[in-house]
Amino acid sequence: MQLRQVGQTVIQPTHRATCHCGAVVLELELPDGMVNPRRCDCSYCRRRGTIVASVPLGGLHVVKGAEHLKVYQFNTRTAKHYFCSVCGIHTHHQRRSDPEQYGYNVGCLEGVNPFDIQEVPTNDGVNHPSDMRGR
Repeated sequence: MQLRQVGQTVIQPTHRATCHCGAVVLELELPDGMVNPRRCDCSYCRRRGTIVASVPLGGLHVVKGAEHLKVYQFNTRTAKHYFCSVCGIHTHHQRRSDPEQYGYNVGCLEGVNPFDIQEVPTNDGVNHPSDMRGR
């Protein structure tokens, strides 16, 4: 069991994440800590400005508020972006580049300030590999 630290916060192997109003509560299995924190510059993500990290589909559990989650899809409709219908906060999404993973909003992790992450790379979502096939 490995604990990872972000700023002053230790990322637990099982960590809780919530939307702003608390209507949606997630439990994340993070045995390796925060994996691959990043931003994306696609048309949707750059408007959100969210830092996300990855977890396998089986590592994210909605423990409260599933009825408040809404989904948004666009373009290829592969990615499923979930947000709280009460406060509007993006909590997680099923990834387009790896549909076997969720990207979760690092800012929703309890006790974590995403501004404490020193370097956050930006993925090229404008030129997504799925859009480049056949070109």
